[in-house]
Amino acid sequence: MDSIVNLHVIEFDHPLGRSLVAATGRGVRLVILDAGRAGEVAELARDEGLEVAEGGQGPAFRAARQLREYFEGRRRSFNVPLDLRGTDFQMQVWRTLRQVGFGRAVTYGELARRVGRDGASRAVGNACGANPVPVIVPCHRVLASGRRLGGFSSGLDVKKRLLDLESVAYEPT
Repeated sequence: MDSIVNLHVIEFDHPLGRSLVAATGRGVRLVILDAGRAGEVAELARDEGLEVAEGGQGPAFRAARQLREYFEGRRRSFNVPLDLRGTDFQMQVWRTLRQVGFGRAVTYGELARRVGRDGASRAVGNACGANPVPVIVPCHRVLASGRRLGGFSSGLDVKKRLLDLESVAYEPT
């Protein structure tokens, strides 16, 4: 097997803007909702010794197609392999987040309880903020107490648009 792992990258347009997906042959590693932050791909590749290959194949192509369908309102869940890196706690939070279905939301406190760490809502929030594949791992579905928006790595405007797309009720900040 080739010792260099390629990171396949696809940029694509959708109703909310322009996004980017990066994936290895094993699965999706990165979703950037604002293609203007494309420098993060180069940073990931450099940090992990990956070679960037423009144009997608396999998981990158599949993820870009499914994300476009989601943004167009034609998809509610994702069926793509993931190649995530994180701490055991982050991985546990991200797995649990994938169980929060389309059109639903949980609070940081509720998510902390679901991962068996009652009272660790701040740590859960940090894990959500470190999520490299937003939307596929739906960290936008996590709200602060009182169903307030809380934070989002791609900005609160994007979080609002995603929640509105899914008709999730929330309290403005």
